[in-house]
Amino acid sequence: MREDYEVIIGLEVHAELSTKTKIYCSCTTEFGGDPNTHCCPICTGMPGVLPVLNEKVVEYAVKMGIATNCEIAKFSKQDRKNYFYPDLPKAFQTSQYDLPLCEHGYVEISVNGKNKKIGITRIHIEEDAGKLIHDAYTGDTLVDMNRCAVPLIEIVSEPDIRNADEAIAYMQALKSTLEYLEICDCKMQEGSLRCDVNLSVRKKGETKFGTRTETKNLNSFKAIARSIEFETNRQIKELENGGTIYQETRRWDDDKGVGYAMRSKEDAHDYRYFPEPDLAPIILSEEYVEKMKAEIPEMQFARKQRYINEYSLPEYDADQITSSKYMADFFEKAEAKCKNAKIVSNWLMGDISRKINESEMNDIRDVKFTAEDLGELIILIDKGTISSAIAKKVFDEMFETGKKPEDIVKEKGLVQITDENAIKEIVVKVIGENPQSVADYKAGKDKAIGFIVGQVMKASKGKANPGIVNKLIIEELNDK
Repeated sequence: MREDYEVIIGLEVHAELSTKTKIYCSCTTEFGGDPNTHCCPICTGMPGVLPVLNEKVVEYAVKMGIATNCEIAKFSKQDRKNYFYPDLPKAFQTSQYDLPLCEHGYVEISVNGKNKKIGITRIHIEEDAGKLIHDAYTGDTLVDMNRCAVPLIEIVSEPDIRNADEAIAYMQALKSTLEYLEICDCKMQEGSLRCDVNLSVRKKGETKFGTRTETKNLNSFKAIARSIEFETNRQIKELENGGTIYQETRRWDDDKGVGYAMRSKEDAHDYRYFPEPDLAPIILSEEYVEKMKAEIPEMQFARKQRYINEYSLPEYDADQITSSKYMADFFEKAEAKCKNAKIVSNWLMGDISRKINESEMNDIRDVKFTAEDLGELIILIDKGTISSAIAKKVFDEMFETGKKPEDIVKEKGLVQITDENAIKEIVVKVIGENPQSVADYKAGKDKAIGFIVGQVMKASKGKANPGIVNKLIIEELNDK
């Protein structure tokens, strides 16, 4: 981005709530299922039906509001947002307009060592739309109503974000909060957490916002960052060439790395909001709000501090692990098994995170083995049953198959050799086959030992105890 421009970003984040049933009916919210099997006359908007608000939706929204420092409205209502899309057949969305449940909050982020508050304008409840499925070969479009009326909260930020790094930090903070509250599974690849990016640019020093565009339905951190970079550069280039930025809704093609205009962007008056006549206002007592506050669980910051104090983890480790509730839960279960917090932390931040990223998994919930299995693997290392090198091979097998570490060790005959006599036979043989390395060592080149160690480990198929190998090699060389 050119240094003489400033980018202004606000995010509209949609989080599907983890209720068992939909927002106004008893249909399941379970992801998947055959098309149009998780719906009924209410959620498909048939004439003459009456919605009934799911109380859990209000509870979850209020908890999110509390956790993000919002003011909780004691009186709010629901409204009809009128428009027509094929995936919302009643031609309006039940949402909230001028009296949302939660307003005027913020979350704190840290980017490059600098802390910043990102304001939250509002959090309101609404129903999700269905899903259009486009067939690129036939040109046909099919509609699946299963997602219709799955409960959402929409979290609308202030235009406080200035670059992609801040946008990702903000999204990560929201994702962590949703996970710790256990109100959204945050499976972005399934669409249960997604966001729209509102973006404009202006020359530095200007106070008036430029014309904004809205890029819809981004469901990965990578897509959010790439779309921000693309749209920022597109708008600057357009302005520099004397063009005009139009207020429009855009879509992002992550495969091609480009955005496209979809339609002109509506303003609020275009939706013709009016109060939903079939739903009563939402009236909350002070006692209800206090009860919700009391039910807020240990959140990320508190858990991070506990890990530093209770497990003596470095601050960086504690921050990385607790950024995901699911990873933190995995850590505690593994640590309870092996009682070695730092080693569990190293595995989580190292090999496990690397494998999850390489496999393009959503998060640690998709891993095939259990936290207890990781703890058992660490115990096998601590006992000397397997070496650290062998443990890497066992881990790879665990990741691919989900097998227990002890079963893999047994099946593949990977138990570490600790018999000094057996190891000494290999050492003597390797030293005899490598006279040049012996000469190098005698000449003061200590690096020669590393080569001999490698050859011994290779000859033992990685099963010889490294400590014993080093000791015996030095003894044997010094005797020559």
